[in-house]
Amino acid sequence: MYAIIKTGGKQYKVAEGDVIMVEKLSAAEGEAVVFDEVLTVVNDGDVKVGKPVVEGAKVTGKVEAQGKDKKILVFKYKAKSNYRKRQGHRQPFTKVVIEKIEA
Repeated sequence: MYAIIKTGGKQYKVAEGDVIMVEKLSAAEGEAVVFDEVLTVVNDGDVKVGKPVVEGAKVTGKVEAQGKDKKILVFKYKAKSNYRKRQGHRQPFTKVVIEKIEA
């Protein structure tokens, strides 16, 4: 059984026991998280596709960690004009363990 959920503007294919890295959530470590925007649920060939979400379906998980990803460098350059600009940032993330899929 697996589901496709939407969080942080992205879509993730998850199954029970999966560990996913999503955009930062406000929940603290150890707290339960519920994803209500379930787009699709597949259970042994039985496919439920939402319009846009599956009614009554939810995916629950537990926050394992909060952190920052590796640094991303953005370097802009224009030839022959001595223009160089370097920027970067570390994207915050939340590590979530999927515990249960209800459909």
